Amino acid sequence: MRRKAEALRDKVSVRILALETSCDETAAAVVENGRKVLSSVIFSQADLHALYGGVVPEIASRAHVDACDRVIDQALREAALSIRDIDACAVTYGAGLVGALLTGVSCMKGFCYTARLPLVPVNHIEGHVSANYLSHPSLTPPFLCLVVSGGHSHLVRVNDYGDYALLGQTVDDAAGEVFDKAARLLGLPYPGGPEISRLSEKGNPTYALPDPHAGGEFDVSFSGLKTAVINIVNSAKMKGEEINKEDLAASFERRVVGILSVRLADAAARHNVPAALCGGVAMNRVLRNRTGELCAKKNITFYCPSDSLCGDNAAMIGCQGYYEYRAGVRAGMDLNAYATMDVSD
Repeated sequence: MRRKAEALRDKVSVRILALETSCDETAAAVVENGRKVLSSVIFSQADLHALYGGVVPEIASRAHVDACDRVIDQALREAALSIRDIDACAVTYGAGLVGALLTGVSCMKGFCYTARLPLVPVNHIEGHVSANYLSHPSLTPPFLCLVVSGGHSHLVRVNDYGDYALLGQTVDDAAGEVFDKAARLLGLPYPGGPEISRLSEKGNPTYALPDPHAGGEFDVSFSGLKTAVINIVNSAKMKGEEINKEDLAASFERRVVGILSVRLADAAARHNVPAALCGGVAMNRVLRNRTGELCAKKNITFYCPSDSLCGDNAAMIGCQGYYEYRAGVRAGMDLNAYATMDVSD
């Protein structure tokens, strides 16, 4: 195994088989040299959790157990490769739902032990950042990246591959989480982000919503915004009044987008480096467009992955895994999973 690892450092073409199971997507992918996606397979559990209005951890873990082998097999088939063509494996080991993470970690440990392949542990948040490399092959560090998803709202400075500095984060709800909660208040189905966006296209931002402030300069807070929506909805119910859901959705989306886009553009200008978005919320067109506009005004280059690479996927894990392995990062059969993890871990 050691001889194989040493040979891999000098190999011209390195293929990473990656597995992602941090939440409610079971995904596998094969990535070559950290920049080329040879295959990407995603099994979404959204329909399984829609009945409950959010992700149920136990259901997610059981679904991962059923799907892991299937997505790995499909990823190899779509890449037209066999196990013998794979140089190393990467797996998400945090942050996320610990039961879901353990499912993927256990699967990949068994796979690597049987195939005698090196195992690379990948931080889920750093994987999201690396999705930008797959959509923009010319992108290189340093740059700033805003990770916005159902569980994360992190503003990160990427100093180099594998070298990160956390500049700010949410002090309460994540951006995707508050979208889901607002959608639930408006009687919209899960997942809430796309539903809020769809509804807001028909409305006008006529509701006055707060711009909550957090402690740090680049930290964000969404709990006050969520509370404001709750108060508007409850007040209308008590008075027997109708809520203009389209206008409230538009007002809510505009406020969240404003909070996020301003912080990213300001931080990028302060550091004089390009700016990037990533994570499931980065699929929001209003957020993309507004961030792009603010960056353009400040002469900041702006990047964002394609939609297929914004949500949870294994290609981003394979990309990050490639750079981790080149740096000599490896995991043993004692690798554990962690529900919480920052980019500095």
